Amino acid sequence: MILDTIAAAVARRLAEDIRQISRDEMRQMALATPAAEGFPFEQALKRPGMSAICEVKRASPSKGVIAEEFPYVDIAREYEQAGAAAISVLTERDYFQGSCRYLQEISSAVKTPLLRKDFIIDEYQVDEARRSGAAAILLICALLDDEQLDRLFRRADSLGLSALVEAHDEDEVRRAVAVGARIIGVNNRNLKDFSVSLDTSCRLRPLVPKDVLFVAESGIRCRADIDRLREAGADAVLIGETLMRSADKKAALAALTGERHG
Repeated sequence: MILDTIAAAVARRLAEDIRQISRDEMRQMALATPAAEGFPFEQALKRPGMSAICEVKRASPSKGVIAEEFPYVDIAREYEQAGAAAISVLTERDYFQGSCRYLQEISSAVKTPLLRKDFIIDEYQVDEARRSGAAAILLICALLDDEQLDRLFRRADSLGLSALVEAHDEDEVRRAVAVGARIIGVNNRNLKDFSVSLDTSCRLRPLVPKDVLFVAESGIRCRADIDRLREAGADAVLIGETLMRSADKKAALAALTGERHG
């Protein structure tokens, strides 16, 4: 499965990173980085109406290179001006051509809360997210056992970071609820064959308690998709490729959400 392949690559990169900057050093850098109070990522998703998490992404395993030209700071600024509730920044290096440097530079340029989108398997990466200016991290249930999920969730919480806990099926939603997730994301992309269906979010939404924020991820291409997810009870949508392929991201987001800003 592609998830296992990516996780193996992430583990190799992690070992290299720890040789360059030790765990203790990264921990100290994280603690020395001021954290925003009040979990701003969560607060942004609680605003009235459907919230949009807009993604800064250069490539993906399923689509290859999405953006040949990649002025990531300008893209983030455009999302902010367009009214994005939050911005997701891909930091996985091998398959998504991401970098924590992107996250760091974007955090200095915008005030919108940032999500570190990566395959997080170790506390080191949580500390690195705080050090790089993230307000939230992604935790993927399919990648973690219950003990790992709980440990990483608690580490994020202790650093003032929100955790978007991602699920793909009924069992993973139950695990996300059990760990105490305040935000649960359902990925509409099947990680085994890359097929996409909004039915996944619609099917799993009733399993998520009403007081938990629900994010629909992947496969959002048009206004009708957002209307359908709103009807199903989604609080927010994460939009990546559709926006990254658009020359005018502000207009594209307005067309998707029906809201115009600035």
